Formats: sequence, C-alpha cells, structure tokens
Amino acid sequence: MPTPGTPPTSADLFRKGIDLLLANDLEGWTDLFAEDGVAEFPFAPDGYPRRIEGRDRIAAYLRGLGDHIEYRAFPRVDIHETTTPGTIVVEMRATGRAVATDGPFDMTYVAVVTAADGLFTHYRDYWNPLAIPDSLKEAVRA
Repeated sequence: MPTPGTPPTSADLFRKGIDLLLANDLEGWTDLFAEDGVAEFPFAPDGYPRRIEGRDRIAAYLRGLGDHIEYRAFPRVDIHETTTPGTIVVEMRATGRAVATDGPFDMTYVAVVTAADGLFTHYRDYWNPLAIPDSLKEAVRA
C-alpha cells in the first residue's frame, strides 16, 4: 500500500478497482480514471466502441454494467510489472452471475493498465467477446 502523501502504484490502484467492482460501485471504479483517461477494448464486437476517451464517457459506457453482471469474485488476479513506468499487465478471472437470468458468469481477461498520479490514464482490456457466457447473452437479449 502507498505511504501517506504518495500516490498509489498502478498495482495498488488496480486492486482498489477490483474491490469497487465487487461492491458494484461502478461510479467509484470510473472515478479511478484521470479526466482524460482512455479505455480501449481491442476485441470489442461490432457495434461496441473500441476506444473511449474521457472519464465521463467511460462512466456513461459502463453505467448499466451492474444491471447485467454481478461480480462475486476475482479468483485469479496476477499483476505483472513492466519496464514502462506506471504500466502493469494483469491476467485475471472474474466470476459472478448474469443478473437477469441468475446464470453463471465466468470470464478471463488480460489488461494493460497505465496509471500516473494515482489515476488510470490508459486501460486496454483484452476480453474475449466470443467467451461471453450464454446466461449473459440471454440477459442482454432480454
């Protein structure tokens, strides 16, 4: 954890973000982004943005996520430091439920995250849209 007066490391900030997701606090999660932060989803399916610029736009994009997914655990979170200051690579697995169907949710991710001054500046999320659980597909279609 950071010492008083020093900003959290990228890894500390990421771990805090996991806690906020588990609490379904998406507003708190997006508050971890710098005002001009960027979120990228290189594998996003057609019709979904691949790049979102600005904390407010990121918040708007994620606003309904809690209506679809309830995160219950992140049983795997491996954080790898890089040689680029403030940048980490995270391999993680999230489990929970699809809210509308009460079906299981289980997804793995790889994220490349950069932070400066205690805020995310760039978050590149390599989630696999082909691996969306059937229970969530049903919920989104409903």
